[in-house]
Amino acid sequence: MKNIFDITAYGAVGDNATDCTKAIQAAMDDAAACRGVVAVPPGIYRTGRLKMGAGVALEGHSAWSFRSFGASVFVLNTDETDCLLDITGAFGCAIRGMSFNGGNLGKNIHGVKLYWDKYNGGAEEDTPTIDDCRIGYFTGDGVRLEHIWCFSVRHSMICFNKGAGLYIDGWDGFVIDNWFSGNRGGGMTGGPCAASITATGNRVEWNQLGGFYLPNVNCCNFTGNYFDRSGGPALVLGIDGGTATAVSVTGNLIYRSGKPKDMPFDEVYDSAHVRMTKADNIVLTGNTFRIGRDDGGVGTWSPDYTIVMKNCNHCIVRDNVWHRSSIKDGIVMLGDNPEVECDHNIGSTWQPE
Repeated sequence: MKNIFDITAYGAVGDNATDCTKAIQAAMDDAAACRGVVAVPPGIYRTGRLKMGAGVALEGHSAWSFRSFGASVFVLNTDETDCLLDITGAFGCAIRGMSFNGGNLGKNIHGVKLYWDKYNGGAEEDTPTIDDCRIGYFTGDGVRLEHIWCFSVRHSMICFNKGAGLYIDGWDGFVIDNWFSGNRGGGMTGGPCAASITATGNRVEWNQLGGFYLPNVNCCNFTGNYFDRSGGPALVLGIDGGTATAVSVTGNLIYRSGKPKDMPFDEVYDSAHVRMTKADNIVLTGNTFRIGRDDGGVGTWSPDYTIVMKNCNHCIVRDNVWHRSSIKDGIVMLGDNPEVECDHNIGSTWQPE
């Protein structure tokens, strides 16, 4: 029984010129009939919108680097679409070793997209896996998961998108060992619900909105991540109109956050490493914070504040190291913050010369 489908056998040509949409989709359709593998040999394949089926594995050869796409590359060739790859209903699908290049085409076009019109819209766990991929230069989000239930994004580079690197509205996810670089809408951004997410060992750098921007978040664990030169705070937990509940933030390195782009922030407290608003049951401990400026010793020093808390309750902020972590103040309390313990944080502010 045939269960491996090579896209070149269907007429796809990796010459960065031929429209391969029909060939790739035909391979995907045949693979969907038997939960098979779509094989993508090294090459640059131009394509429009693709739809993945349940149980299908899309497998290429990665070999991507920070500055270049890898060996097996899909390049978007149309601006008349909402995404390059639609995985809605592709329960248990896997995307491995692929590179997707959006070419900055169109407006609000996503790289990989899953969309249900309500939570549990598929009536079962979605469970897509994205491994060892490079997804960049989309005018929307690199990966957009709306009303997702169960997923993993691992060892991938999601970069230089005009939206978020990874947008999550849903729950039950693993975000591990990724590189979120230069996304305008934040490295990882949450929607109305971002819950039950473990984010570990990610490098989150130079994202304009911020590192992890989570307006509504609960039951999450953020451990051992490296946040570097975020445009806003490295970590936003809750906003006015949102909430943050039951989050553990431990063992992260948070460096030179709160970089203003071209003018001062509309909200001065966005020049901070961490902002917590309407947060309850949050533990932030064992983290290291540091002030900084752009590479090469140029640009504005930031941030002004280490941690800003507003209307928080039942939170612990302790045993962090924040020597020379901010210019104006280590911690700012706004509004009413009952039952918040903030102590044993070592360090002081620093005024650059």
